[in-house]
Formats: sequence, structure tokens, C-alpha cells
Amino acid sequence: MKRNKASSVLLIWGFPADLLLVFVGIAAVLIATLYPFNFSVPDNFSLGAIFERFDNTSFFNDQVNNILLFMPLGFGVASILIRKNVSPLIQVLAVIATGACLSFTVEFLQSFLPSRDPTPADIFNNTLGSFVGLLSLYILDTRQFRSTLDYIQNSRVSNSRAGIVGFLTGYIILAFFVGISWENNISLSQWNTNFPLVIGNERTGDRPWQGSVSQIAIADKAFSDSEIKKVFSNPNYLASTNDALLAKYKFDGKDNYRDITGKQPDLLWQGQVSNGSSSNQKGISVDSSRWLKTEKAVKLINQRISETSEFTIITTVASANVLQKGPARIISVSGDPMHRNFTIGQDNTNLSLRLRTPITGQNGSEINLSVPNVFSDTTPRRIIISYAKGKIQVNVDKPENVYLFNLLELYPNNLKVFAYAITFIPLGLYLTVLIIMVKRKAFNLILLISGAVLPSLIIESILIHASDKSFSLVNLMLGVFFTACTALVFKARTLILSN
Repeated sequence: MKRNKASSVLLIWGFPADLLLVFVGIAAVLIATLYPFNFSVPDNFSLGAIFERFDNTSFFNDQVNNILLFMPLGFGVASILIRKNVSPLIQVLAVIATGACLSFTVEFLQSFLPSRDPTPADIFNNTLGSFVGLLSLYILDTRQFRSTLDYIQNSRVSNSRAGIVGFLTGYIILAFFVGISWENNISLSQWNTNFPLVIGNERTGDRPWQGSVSQIAIADKAFSDSEIKKVFSNPNYLASTNDALLAKYKFDGKDNYRDITGKQPDLLWQGQVSNGSSSNQKGISVDSSRWLKTEKAVKLINQRISETSEFTIITTVASANVLQKGPARIISVSGDPMHRNFTIGQDNTNLSLRLRTPITGQNGSEINLSVPNVFSDTTPRRIIISYAKGKIQVNVDKPENVYLFNLLELYPNNLKVFAYAITFIPLGLYLTVLIIMVKRKAFNLILLISGAVLPSLIIESILIHASDKSFSLVNLMLGVFFTACTALVFKARTLILSN
């Protein structure tokens, strides 16, 4: 291992380190995104069919992983271009184009992999990762950092009071946009429209529940407290909510069960259907040998709820075994055990909920939502579950028995720290540039303190308004910490290079 004097690049086994990094980065991308390489050509192969598969959505964990995965590629490509004395603009364009082309190639190839789902958002995240790799090189490389510093200090914007005010205004506007973008974390817009409604199991038949269900109703809005009281007190109240009601199944007869609203497909028996499949006074009985599934996807339910990002589910269920776990699936709109829009399940005596959002993931399991002791016995339970603006409300048997969950308040700490890091570190970089532009040292401390606190206050206020969550000093300080530390670290490096 040695350094080439002409190019000042580290040589490994006689090859430039940045060139090796590019090859390793490409290999890592191909292995991470295409393994186990079990390619197959679909029977209905056509470009139209291939691009129809590009309708999947990306979740928070996926977004972070996709950015990190492409950073080495962007870092290596940028280093090679700098050695070749390519202009900065061409460097940026080349890195973006390289990341986008590799990402599109990978996503296209995933269309031929049964175990993979091509996702349009991944192309953007991968390309962003390449660009972040370039920025990382600019920050770490002393020559590039000094060149960027000189450019900022001598720019027309930094020597203009109006330019500095405009740059500060842009900083505040950026904080507002970041806060508004966080609202998407509690949206239901990423629901998959191709999932069926399944009662008593997963679509794949490997998550059975043993019990009975007597009614299911689904609406595309969150019922208010007064509406929930009316549902409990008046069995016929649902008939007056036709505009919001997407489905209502009453279980009588034995062959199939039609949606009373006429909007959804029939529920049909799956598994070992027998004469014993008929309903009784408790509703239909399901177990590991028989369960219900709609004959096709409940597209209207999925589409309408993804548009409103609200829903209410009303059902009456009775468990036949208080020790079921997994959770055992009672009611589910899902494709398989790892992909769902929502699921109501039983985990021992607890009612378990899974809901597909950007922060809970495509399996809805990143945040634990559990109502205790709902299934402590085999008594039928009247359950109403409503969702709006990140809040889940569960009423069991009567309006007074209410359980509330706020997704933003239940964000796991490891995900929260990472989410705040990738949100506020870029704001810290922006603040660093602003501090460098303001040459009067007397204002630097004021600008650092106010610039670190203000975005965190703005984003926390937006989230409180969006989801009615309570004010969190921890969240506020976490944002301040990442913004201030980033600004201080790069300001310190600026001072070192200036001396």
C-alpha cells in the first residue's frame, strides 16, 4: 500500500483506492439489491408489464439504507474526477448520473426477481446517496474544503446584506418544508391497492386465528367520539353513514358473505371448507383449517383510505383460545406475513395492531401497538378502531374503554435518533455556511444559538399541529444538538484552516 506522488491518491495493490472503492461500491449494490440472483422471465413479459411493477413504496428504513448504500460509489467517483481536474459542476452532474443509472438498472433487474419489488422512490434515494458521498468527500478532503470555503467567503452573496438576509430566509423556509415533510411519516398514502381482505388468517394461510367474527364494517374516515357512542348505542347507526362506509359484512348463511354496501368483493371460504362452516349466534367460526378471503383485492378500500389517510374499523370478535400469539391474524388487509396495510391480531390476551405507514414499515411492525387484556376470556368483544393524523383510537365494548396511540410519540429511540440526525445535520451544514457568510464575529454566537433552536422549534410545532402530539423537550433538544454540533464542528475546521 503506497501513495502515488503524481496524483496524491492512495494505492492499494497497485490500484488507486478511489477506483477500487467504485468497484467495491458497485459490487455491494448488486449483492445487496439482487441477491440471490434467481432471475426469471415472467410469462406475460412485456415492457408495460415490467413497469407496472414499479408501483411499490419506500419506507424510512429503506430510505436510509438506500442512501448509505450508494455513498461509497459517489465518494469514489468524485475522487476520481477531482484527480482528473474535472470542473465542480461536471463532478456533480457525473456523480448524480452514475448513481441514477446504476439505480435504475438495479430496479429494472428486480422486475425479474420474484423475491424483490422495484420501487421508484429507491432511484431518488440511491441518487441522493451518491450525491451525499460527493459532499462527504468535499468535507473530508482538505483541498476541496478550503476551496469551498474560499468560494463562500468571496461570493457576491456573502458580501451583500440583502444576500445574507435572503440566505437566512431560505434557512427558515427550509425548516418549514422539512417539518411539513415529516407529516408524510404518518400518512397512509403508501397503502398497496392489490391486497385482499382476509378473516382469520394471512393470505398465505400460515398465521391462523381460532375464534368467531360476527360483523365487520370499514369506513374511510375516523369516527368522532360522538359517532362512536352512537355505534355502541344504536345497532342501526352504520346504515346512516353510507357516504363514508366502504364495506359492511354480516355473517349469515354458509357459502359466501357479500358486502351489504355492494362496493367490495365477496368473502369466500379458504382451506378445508365443510358443512360446519356456517354461521351461528356468535358469527362465523374460523381456525387453522378454514378462514375467509375476498375473491380479489379490496381496491376501493385501499384507494379511498390511502387518499384520506383516515379509517374506522368496527367489528365484534370472540377468541376461542386466549393463548394464541404471533400475532394470530383476526382481520387483515395484506399480501403475506411480511406485507400488509393493516392487521388486527391476537397476541396472547392482547389485541395487536399493525398499520402500514412510512415509519412503521411495510409490515407495520416497527412500532408496537398493543391493547392489553382484550382477550382475557372468550367473551365476544365489540371493537372500534379509528385512525387520523397519526393517532389510533381503540374502543373496546363501550365508549369509556378507550386506548390512544400516537405514532410520533411511539417512534423507537434508535429510529428517532437516526431520523433526527439525517434531518438536522443538513440544516447544521446550511447554518455553517450562513455563519461563514456573516463576517462580523459579534453576530456569530447569536446566529449559532438562534439558528440551532429555531428549526427544532418550527418542526416540533408543525408535528404538534399535525398529530396533536404533546410537546417533547427531548425531541426539541435532539434537533438542537444535531444542528449545533454540526455547525460547531465545521466552524472549528474552518477556523483551523484559516489560521
